[in-house]
Amino acid sequence: MYNQAPPDDHCIPISVVSPVYGCRGCLEELVDSVAAHVGGLGEAFELILVDDASPDQAWPRIQELAATRPWLRGLRLARNFGQHSAISAGIEHARGEWVVVMDCDLQDPPAAIPDLYRKACDEGYDVVFAQRRNRKDSWSKRLSSWGFFRLLSWLTGNAQDSSTANFGVFHRRVVDAVCRMPERDRSFPLMVKWAGFRHGYLQVEHSERAEGRSSYTLRKLLRLATGITLSYSEKPLKLVAMLGIGCSMLAFVMVALAVARWFEGDIAVAGYTSMIASVWLVGGMLLFSLGVVGLYVGQVFRNVQGRPYYIVAEDTSS
Repeated sequence: MYNQAPPDDHCIPISVVSPVYGCRGCLEELVDSVAAHVGGLGEAFELILVDDASPDQAWPRIQELAATRPWLRGLRLARNFGQHSAISAGIEHARGEWVVVMDCDLQDPPAAIPDLYRKACDEGYDVVFAQRRNRKDSWSKRLSSWGFFRLLSWLTGNAQDSSTANFGVFHRRVVDAVCRMPERDRSFPLMVKWAGFRHGYLQVEHSERAEGRSSYTLRKLLRLATGITLSYSEKPLKLVAMLGIGCSMLAFVMVALAVARWFEGDIAVAGYTSMIASVWLVGGMLLFSLGVVGLYVGQVFRNVQGRPYYIVAEDTSS
């Protein structure tokens, strides 16, 4: 596979993966906090920072930090591929038996990693997700997140929890399963849940964002929801089919009524208004249906191309 890191038989107990975008100023705090809490477990570990073409020139800072910390590795993507592609880049290069995925803005507290790791080991889970408690986001961010997950739940037919995101600990077999999934429109937590491994949850206090603000606008959330829906659900096609059946039944009833009225002598000449309304209704439904089908065709086309969902431009370990 083009994206896969070269095989390395030197496996370590824990890898921590964090995509970096717009948080250059808090990277040193993130790195030192991860070292303090994960290092306190007494296990060997590595931290992989994936620069997803961060606009604040985070890569030179990652190089500086990696130069003095042998357990820190930096990857720079050739362009902005998106958060979930950056996560895929990190986990595909990780060597840990257990892989922790977390955001770089310190809203996912590194202090929770030991608890997540112990819960997974002690209770036999392959995955333990962190459930965000007392979210410190703005009301607009919480509202858009709630709406996004409600819409996603309805479209995919599977209940989605807005209190969980990427933060969690994942066993190597889970990571390997996700890495084998070739789709370009990626959603890391959904891919993990789809794989079906035994998973649990741990309540984690949500922290204030250390720097910057979320890059997920309403437009980006809608685009992400559309991509995920097309990748994981056939519901839009089913809705279009049901809409077509409903319109056909309505048209049949209208025709039957018109014929009955004509036999009764109520209609001498068909009305212009009803004809125009019918043409617009049918035309609109056809265009809408073709648009939904076209989205799925485009999705198939992008996946058939077989292009990588990320490209690594630089690696601090090379």
